[in-house]
Amino acid sequence: MAVRISINNSEKLSKIIKEITGVRLTSPITGITTDSRDCEPGDLYIALLGDRSNGHHYLQDVDAMDASAALISEKNSNQKLNLHQIIVEDTRKALGLIANNWRNIFNIPVIAITGSNGKTSTKELLYHVLKDKYNVHATEGNYNTSIGLPLSLFGINKNHDISIIEMGANQPGDIKYLCKIAEPTHGLITNISSSHLEGFQSIENIVETKGALFHYLENGISFINYADERVKSINNSGDKVTYGLNAECDFPADIHHDDDGSILLTIDAQEIKTKSKNLSFVKNIIAVSAVSVTLEIEWELLQERILTFKPPKGRCKVLTYNSITIIDDTYNANLESCVAAIDYLMAFTGSGRKILVLGDMLELGVASTQQHEKLGSKCSEANLDAVFTIGKETMSTQSVINGVPINLHYHNSDDLISSLKSQLKDNDKVLFKGSRGMKMEKIISGVFEA
Repeated sequence: MAVRISINNSEKLSKIIKEITGVRLTSPITGITTDSRDCEPGDLYIALLGDRSNGHHYLQDVDAMDASAALISEKNSNQKLNLHQIIVEDTRKALGLIANNWRNIFNIPVIAITGSNGKTSTKELLYHVLKDKYNVHATEGNYNTSIGLPLSLFGINKNHDISIIEMGANQPGDIKYLCKIAEPTHGLITNISSSHLEGFQSIENIVETKGALFHYLENGISFINYADERVKSINNSGDKVTYGLNAECDFPADIHHDDDGSILLTIDAQEIKTKSKNLSFVKNIIAVSAVSVTLEIEWELLQERILTFKPPKGRCKVLTYNSITIIDDTYNANLESCVAAIDYLMAFTGSGRKILVLGDMLELGVASTQQHEKLGSKCSEANLDAVFTIGKETMSTQSVINGVPINLHYHNSDDLISSLKSQLKDNDKVLFKGSRGMKMEKIISGVFEA
């Protein structure tokens, strides 16, 4: 993923940098990047200190690319650099401060979205719904970290009416820190589950970290998912709008099914067609409906935009290869999203086998074995026709699966690809799922494109 954003008002940015660092820039800034490989002429390069690399080692490279300046915390001894070097104590914090000042130039609603599952899909659907009526700024891809979020904010300009910011968390305190940078006016927590346990140690720590969004919105609006008990339990002192699969909500929802098996929704007495069998997507629709109608989107427009929405790559995207149906849900994986994806697979009708191709769920820490075993139990209960697993952690999944006619494990992708190619039949429906680090999309291309 590129780590660069273009700047549309160099004068304003230069003024902010001078206020924070005391340094007056001598050249205009046309972009900001944290990756020397993405650097372009006129960029401000942020030299970050990471666990695996030190951005200060690449100052010569960005100088050769004719960057305008570099934000650094270590003075470079190379006197031949033409690069204007701005020294700060901590480049990551300085980036956050600069981005916060940039955000405060614009008096517009900023909607923050966090949660264990569905952040990006919800953000993309909300953007798709709102952009027909408003000029909307939104996080690109998943720029949702302490680096990505500040870069996203620099994309806001004077023409925008609304900004949608995604917030990710890998450890306690992350969301509170991101709120200080983005200063959201509205907030939505999609759900809270046991994803990223490795960085949090306990579900209670996850609740506390994600809940910081609602705590921040003392003077804003929190959109509260009443169908998620953990989200519902978070204290909120500002205004709130509630939604969920129960009657005591501002936006109560009921789920029905159309004649073709796709899901129909009734939200606050309004019927919404989804043309989807994906329950996770439908839950996103309920959340987005609550936000959109609160922001004065008409129900008719909401319906139209839902039916024209196409999910981002790797998120339950349905493809076909000859007569085989491919469900590409390779973007990421935890127990809850895997269970939901299996339910989605099983909802497909017609002839053909239901097949799961599963890679490891990563970042689960000491809970990994138990979570993978629970997933194996789900596979057994779902009446799948075949399960193909790959990786180290999914050995625990494979070991507990019972009653599945084909249950095979592989240690490398080449063997898995070869096996799948030889065993797939006409009309099969195949779900691919796994954490980003497992690169399951390469399994798909290896089987169907090679």
